[in-house]
Amino acid sequence: MVSETVKLNNGLDMPLVGLGCWKIPNEVCASQVYEAIKLGYRLFDGAQDYGNEKQVGEGIRKAIDDGIVARKDLFVVSKLWNSYHDPKNVKSALKKTLSDMGLEYLDLFYIHFPLAFKYVPFEERYPPGFYTGAEDEKKGVISLEKVPILDTYRALEECVKEGLIKSIGISNFRGILIHDLLAGAKIPPVCLQIEHHPYLTQEHLIEYCEQAGIQVVAYSSFGPQSFIELDSELAKSTPTLFEHESVKTIANKHNVTASQVLLRWATQRGIAIIPKSSKKERLLDNLQINEKLTLTEAEVKAISALNKDIRFNDPFTWLNSKFPVFA
Repeated sequence: MVSETVKLNNGLDMPLVGLGCWKIPNEVCASQVYEAIKLGYRLFDGAQDYGNEKQVGEGIRKAIDDGIVARKDLFVVSKLWNSYHDPKNVKSALKKTLSDMGLEYLDLFYIHFPLAFKYVPFEERYPPGFYTGAEDEKKGVISLEKVPILDTYRALEECVKEGLIKSIGISNFRGILIHDLLAGAKIPPVCLQIEHHPYLTQEHLIEYCEQAGIQVVAYSSFGPQSFIELDSELAKSTPTLFEHESVKTIANKHNVTASQVLLRWATQRGIAIIPKSSKKERLLDNLQINEKLTLTEAEVKAISALNKDIRFNDPFTWLNSKFPVFA
């Protein structure tokens, strides 16, 4: 089986459930992507910063070569890293991704963060992560370039016209920045990807996107669980959602897992999800979540009431550079 889809504002159909490629180890990434395609996954959410795009592409191409799917059946996603926001670097960064993945186009290409880091050549370090030069690395800081978001977005619009990408997305944007972008965009963004879980519901932002015709995609659907392995002190000190009494009560009532409850809470409200798992059974459960579980309105509200506005992915905490993306 494959996931049900949602219609984007450019007419494309996007699966509501996809596989997130963040933190999939390179040595198993190709096989996990290939096996996910065999199970029915059609959306693969990657990024330049994840450092595994060659392996994601390898898994996709093997599935195509084996006749399991055609390229048109897949919805392949990547994200422009902060180091390549200058318009003169946008297309070359995109072509780097396409080359690494062995593909001719992407279905969706996000601006990963509304931050323009100082450019780092591919041959110096790729992906560069928080690196913006040897001197900055010694100081533990990140340097920025003076590049307005609209300039970066204009370069992406040109990539759409050239057929290198079918859709433009934005990630980690606040509402007022989206509002400003829409005032200048010639091609509206199709998706906004945000951190979204019961501890960070962002209801006003989601309502605004619904009104603007922008599909919301959730990352880190399990809240602190995604960040514990990154040694986040905030994540370690925040009670896990898997053991929260409200979530456990609902899961027991429906005879499902806590993770299934958390994912269905999102999709039942029209929010796309991109969970990751290395276990076949869990991958199938995630893919079939909309058919297996329907929460009551009271249960959806009870989960939403857990909101504490806790954000685990905040650029204000990156190294010694205080970036007020969400301030």
